[in-house]
Amino acid sequence: MRDKATSFDIAHRAGVSQSTVSRALRNSPLVNKETRDKIQAIASELNYKVDKNASNLRRQHSLTLALLLFEDPTSDDSLINPFFLSMLGSITKASTKAGYDLLVSFQNLNDDWHAEYEDSNKADGLILLGYGDYTDYRDKLSKLEEQGTHFVRWGAHDVDHPGVSIGCNNMQGGFDVTQHILKMQRNKFAFIGEAGSQAPEFKERYLGHCQALKDSGLRVEEDMQFDAISTEQSGYQAVQRLLKTGYEFDALFCASDLIALGAMRCLQENGLSIPNDVAIAGFDNIPISSFANPALTTVHQNTKLAGEILVDSLLKLISGEDVPHYLMPVDLVVRQSSGTA
Repeated sequence: MRDKATSFDIAHRAGVSQSTVSRALRNSPLVNKETRDKIQAIASELNYKVDKNASNLRRQHSLTLALLLFEDPTSDDSLINPFFLSMLGSITKASTKAGYDLLVSFQNLNDDWHAEYEDSNKADGLILLGYGDYTDYRDKLSKLEEQGTHFVRWGAHDVDHPGVSIGCNNMQGGFDVTQHILKMQRNKFAFIGEAGSQAPEFKERYLGHCQALKDSGLRVEEDMQFDAISTEQSGYQAVQRLLKTGYEFDALFCASDLIALGAMRCLQENGLSIPNDVAIAGFDNIPISSFANPALTTVHQNTKLAGEILVDSLLKLISGEDVPHYLMPVDLVVRQSSGTA
């Protein structure tokens, strides 16, 4: 036998075809577990290493996925929403498990990120993460579809939104958290967060919030919606505007945890007690939400499952399968900021 083992050597010893060896070494479900284990054991015994360059040339695939993180305004220099950072580990693990490398790229929404990657064989497909103003990148998503690029994105699904979307049930989350605060005997709500077409996820959370109010016989006061992007500073400034109006309120539902953290600080600096004077809740369940004072009631999105579904859906697109949009369930996390029963 040659000094360097080949996949044909493994195939000969295992009594299978070379293509079966290739599939088994990629953990393909097309090969049963017993055969996979046998082939992988022989490969380990022969100290076999996959020649990625040769494999990629044969299949015209780079065996690389690209994760594009779009910058968000943040209170630090990272420009990355911490919610998406929590999803990064899951995406990395799922890619590795499928036999793919993951290229992580930080992008400005204004850059021409849609013009490269798959066309230049840098990656077989794209995963897009980031909030931002949807209207800023809608045309680029359309171009990705036109040029046949395989991509999935985290976000709300809408018939006018190009590409396959993986997201959570934002409307249900907005409904659940509002319903919980209503049970705490609060009925004068303000919603802090954008609620227009430029922020479809926030809009869905707002619509769920409004539905819960209507189901309880309460009128939705449009003047009690205050725009804010997903930063602490924006939440702080929105509540400043709310306080200046003189409107009465005893509850705030914030479209994200970051907004809620800024809102809490503004309330406390103005002498209001949480939750005695104002019950407050956010959305996302980022790690710092449990360490706020008081701990923040929020809506949990399963970032581990989200990462796995994003990778699995993208790989199915790459292999030519039809992939539906996916809506993940959400879980209400009740903490002290909203009051507890």
